[in-house]
This record gives sequence, C-alpha cells and structure tokens, in this order.
Amino acid sequence: MWPSSRNSSQPQAMRQEKKSITGSFRAENLIPGVVIGFIIGMILDLSQQVRSPVKRSRLLSSKVQKQSSVPGNGSDKELKMVLVVRQDLKMRTGKIASQCAHAATGMYAELMQSDRYLLRRWEENGQPKIVVSCKNQQEMNKITEAAESVGLPTFVVADAGKTEVAAGSRTVLAVGPGPKELVDSITGRLTLL
Repeated sequence: MWPSSRNSSQPQAMRQEKKSITGSFRAENLIPGVVIGFIIGMILDLSQQVRSPVKRSRLLSSKVQKQSSVPGNGSDKELKMVLVVRQDLKMRTGKIASQCAHAATGMYAELMQSDRYLLRRWEENGQPKIVVSCKNQQEMNKITEAAESVGLPTFVVADAGKTEVAAGSRTVLAVGPGPKELVDSITGRLTLL
C-alpha cells in the first residue's frame, strides 16, 4: 500500500488524538512550563535538604561537641555570625557596610554549597549578625585560625581595590554562623563597631 492510502485508513479517533497532542505543544506554553518546573524543582530540592541534610555541620562533630558542650546535634542552641572589620584600613562607613555585606553574602553562598543544614538553622534563628573590630591583618589571621580550630566556618573578604583600599586587602572576616557561646569564645573580647 502507498503511504497516502495508509493515512486514509487510520481510524478517525486516532487522528484526532494526534491532533490534540500536537496542539498542546505551543511556543507560548514553553516559558510558563519551564518556570513552573523550575519552581517545583527548587521546592523539592529545599524540602529534601530540610528532611535529610546532605552533610552534617562541622559544628556538630564530636570534637566540637566536647569543646563547646553542644548537647545532641546542637539544634536547640542560639546561632549567630560575627563580622570582624579591620580598623587599620580606615575605611569610611559606607565602605565598611559594603564589605560586611560581602562577608555575610559570601558566607551564605558557601553554606548553600557545603552545609544547608547549618544555614537553615541560622535562618530559623533570625540570622543574627554582630559587627566588631580588630586592629590589623595579624589579629584577623589569629581570629581566623582560632575559629577554624574549633570548627566554626569563616569567610574573608579580599577587596577588589577600586575605591578606598589596595587590591587584595583583607577587609572583613565573617565568623559563623555557629553556637553563640562558641562564637563568643573566639570574638567576645573584640570591641563592637
């Protein structure tokens, strides 16, 4: 049989079914469909992270539990982040605010990749942040080492050098989020900014 005669012998219902399926695939439906699929995927991804975190926090390791006396998994403890600003750079108020924002968002981005469980707990706690000052780069280095030695996450901002300070200058250190008592044991002696 010839192909044209085959089409004419197909049942009427089958031809209508093909027509209705192809009619639903339109260009104007593509973008809303992709957006809806993306949103559903994000919701499923976030809900999965809350139920079973991929990686437990370094704060919850047995070494830190002994040092910080965090009971169980530490989920009942108040969390906070401290932003440590170098005073020897003599940055103006706006520059300090900008560098602190870089530190907080940099830490947030790192935790999105490495420890969503800790990030979620900090968000549920209101994302508390405190800004303090240190004298110079050497003091900032000591604070960084001390924080990392007890398992606290750290993030250091290196400036691009386009405005007030030299390129590569380490301007702000983010310590935490972590249990308030543990963060205070590292940064508690520093002066509020």
